[in-house]
Amino acid sequence: MATEKSNARQASLDRASELKKRAESYLKNRANIPSGLELASHLEKKREKYLDFFQGTQDQWEDWHWQLRNRITDTETLNSLIPLTPEQREDIEKVGKEYRWAVSPYYLSLIDENDPQDPILLQSIPSVDEILDTVGEADPMGEEFTNPAPCITRRYPDRLIINVTNLCAMYCRHCQRRRNIGEVDQHQTKANIEAALDYIRANPEIRDVLITGGDALLLSDQMIDWILGELHKIEHVEIKRIGTRTPVTLPMRITDELCAIFEKYPPLYINTQFNHPMEVTEEAKKAADRLIKAGVMLGNQAVLLKGINDDPDVMKRLNHELLKIRIRPYYIFHAKNVQGTSHFIPSIEDGLKIMENLRGYTSGMAIPTYIINAPGGKGKTPILPEYLVSLNEDEAVLRTWEGNIIHYPNKK
Repeated sequence: MATEKSNARQASLDRASELKKRAESYLKNRANIPSGLELASHLEKKREKYLDFFQGTQDQWEDWHWQLRNRITDTETLNSLIPLTPEQREDIEKVGKEYRWAVSPYYLSLIDENDPQDPILLQSIPSVDEILDTVGEADPMGEEFTNPAPCITRRYPDRLIINVTNLCAMYCRHCQRRRNIGEVDQHQTKANIEAALDYIRANPEIRDVLITGGDALLLSDQMIDWILGELHKIEHVEIKRIGTRTPVTLPMRITDELCAIFEKYPPLYINTQFNHPMEVTEEAKKAADRLIKAGVMLGNQAVLLKGINDDPDVMKRLNHELLKIRIRPYYIFHAKNVQGTSHFIPSIEDGLKIMENLRGYTSGMAIPTYIINAPGGKGKTPILPEYLVSLNEDEAVLRTWEGNIIHYPNKK
C-alpha cells in the first residue's frame, strides 16, 4: 500500500511538472503585455500632463461631460499631446475627410506615444489604411434589411436591438456602424424610440431587448430612465441589455446617479468591449464596481483585431484582467468586413489558435465564445477548434486540449 501511494505521488509530481512547463511560455510573455491596472501610477502622471494642457481640474477629469466637451478631433490638438510627423498629420487629416474621428482625453491618455503600433493608438487614431482599403461593405450585417420598425434591428425569434444614438466617446477605427456616425452627434427622437417600444409591445415573443448605438450610455440619465422604465413595464420583456463602451473609453460616465437608475430595473445586463489589457485601468475597475453594486451583470464582447489582440497571450491576459475587475469574457467577435477596416481583420486560423491556447490553459471563466457574424444579418455563428474527431452509435473519438486522442463510450 505504501508503495502504491508513493508511486501515485510521484506520478502526480511528474504531471504537475508537465503542466508547469505548459504555463512557462505565457508567464514569460506576460511581462511584455502592458496592463492598465499595473501601470496606474504611470497613467496618473499622464493625466496630470493632460489636465495641464486643457487647464482642467481633477474634478473636471472625472466629469464625463467635460471629457466629451474636450474630445480631441483635430491634428493640432492631437499633436500637442502625442507628437506627430508631418506625414502622420497629413494622413489623419486625409482620412478625417472621409471618416469621422474623435477620442476622449481619458482614452488618449492610455496611449504609449513612443510606440507607433500601440494598441490604443491603433483603435482610436485614423490610419491611412482606412482609405486605401478597397474591400468591405458599409453595412455587412444587412441592418437595413432587418429593420421592421424605427431604431430596431431584428435577427432572431425572441430578441432585438434598439439603436438609440450615433454618439460615442471615441469613434473606434474598426467600428461596424461607421456609416451611422456622420458629422453630427444625434440621438434618436423620442417619437422613433416610442415607435420601437410599440413594436416590442405588439410582439409578445420578444423577451430580450438590447439598447445600443453608437453608445447607449451617452443618452441623458433622464432618457435612459425612461427607456428602461418603459421596457420594464412590458410583461413579456424578461431581460434588458445595454451595449456600451463607456467603461473602456469614458468610465467616468458610470456615475452613482446612473447606477441608481439601473438598480430600479433588474434584471439588467451590460456588455462592453475591452479589446486589450491596457484598457483595464483603475478607472474601469471603479466603473465596474459601481455597476456590480447596482446589481448589473457584466460581460465583455472583445473584437479580434489584427495587431491589437490577435495573439493568444494578449487575449489570455485581457481575459484574466477582466475577471480581476469582475467582468466575464462573453464573446470574441471576428472583425466584420466593414468598408475601410480590412487592415484589422485577422484570419480565422488566428482566432482558432487563440481558442486552442485558452481551452485547458486557463479557467473556463476566462474562455469566451469565438463568433463570426454571418453576413446579411444571418446571426452569430460559433467557431470552435475540432475536438470531436468522429461519432458513431458506439463511441465518440475526442481530441483533448493537449492533443491526446481518446475513445469515449456513446450510450443510448
